[in-house]
Amino acid sequence: MIPVTAFAGKKVAVFGLGGSGLVSASALLAGGADVVAYDDDAQSVAKANAAGIPTADLRNVDWSKIAALVLAPGVPLTHPEPHWIVALAGKAGVAVIGDIELFCRERAQLAPGAPFVAITGTNGKSTTTALIAHLAASAGLDAQLGGNIGTAILSLQPPRAGRVHVIECSSYQIDLAPSLDPSVGILINLSEDHLDRHGTMAHYAAVKERLVAGVPSNGTAIVGVDDDWCRAIANRLENAGKRAVRISVHRELSDGIYVANGRVMRATPAGVTPIAELRGIGSLRGQHNAQNAACAAAAALALGLEPPAIQAGLRSFPGLAHRMEELGRRGAVLYVNDSKATNADSAAQALACFSDIFWIAGGKPKTGGIESLRGFFPRIRKAYLIGEAADEFAATLSPGVPYEIDGTLDKALAAATRDAEASTVPEPVVLLSPACASFDQYRNFEVRGDAFRELVQALPGLVPVKR
Repeated sequence: MIPVTAFAGKKVAVFGLGGSGLVSASALLAGGADVVAYDDDAQSVAKANAAGIPTADLRNVDWSKIAALVLAPGVPLTHPEPHWIVALAGKAGVAVIGDIELFCRERAQLAPGAPFVAITGTNGKSTTTALIAHLAASAGLDAQLGGNIGTAILSLQPPRAGRVHVIECSSYQIDLAPSLDPSVGILINLSEDHLDRHGTMAHYAAVKERLVAGVPSNGTAIVGVDDDWCRAIANRLENAGKRAVRISVHRELSDGIYVANGRVMRATPAGVTPIAELRGIGSLRGQHNAQNAACAAAAALALGLEPPAIQAGLRSFPGLAHRMEELGRRGAVLYVNDSKATNADSAAQALACFSDIFWIAGGKPKTGGIESLRGFFPRIRKAYLIGEAADEFAATLSPGVPYEIDGTLDKALAAATRDAEASTVPEPVVLLSPACASFDQYRNFEVRGDAFRELVQALPGLVPVKR
């Protein structure tokens, strides 16, 4: 744990007592703060009490004595309207911050020069974050992996010279971190997402931009420039005097890092040099993973790694659960768990990797549905639709793509297996890539992916994919 001493002797309110909230409260207590915590859920309050965290209904405390409100990232800050706790803090003039901000303040006190790699973007955040931590650890560095990827940042080891913190940051977390100042900041890409939280695409992009804009003058900002939003951000960074490393998988660059013919290349005014070969690395299949790998390679270079170490780390990367996770084969049929594809852009990355797809899709729909995936429809042999989005997706698929509405994951898997095995295509793929959030049927995409994995692993005769 990282004891947070920045609020020693001060009263701090903590709201939202899930995993990161409990860790934040404990870290503040360990650093000498006077903590009062609360949650809308009575069971979460009881869990905090059992952990020794003082709690009270924050509607009834004296806000003139509160130095800050530490808010869990999932609690609405601005849209569709501020949560009642945010409104109370605003009325009292109390700063609303999150656990990433607490880390930044502690790092500034303990080891301001310690390497801090922060990663954001609409798609690819988790893979890129895990890959950077893997590259650093493979090269012998002390790499601490956390943030939005699933491990609360304050549960990691404290910043110190030579220790690298590799942190995935969601837009929600960035919104609560005004002091965010990574030594290496990465913005992978931007597309429409979380507009229920941010209101507009412009606001969403502006929040994401804060991560790379906060990189100090001696740091490195890494920006994917294959979409208009990020391209404009990279230009603004350069105009502001920041060092911006551009990343592309769509075209060659005269200055930056790009992928061509399966190779990660570095272009400088002095010429072009190869950094790493991606062909043959199963865990980095597809153009989206090429973008992730190029961003990770740029970060590794900024941390001082040499190309041979980067290549070795890429080859040994095992990949992430729920993201293009190859579960096994039964006969010719390959089963792939891509439950983390919670929007159409993310699902597109998986659909682009295969030719004969028996596609399981649906859940709680995002704005825009799957209309943007129409170019991939010729790859889909049949779709198996689940969850709230089933009727909407069926309307988009019809009449060009055969489909059936199965409702639940178990029925969809059984139907997809039946049809894939009966097909005459040489390499049929049963792909769970929902293009939807999971919240209509599952607590999160991990639970959905775990359920799919268990169903697949229960199939008689399945041969697991070796890693």
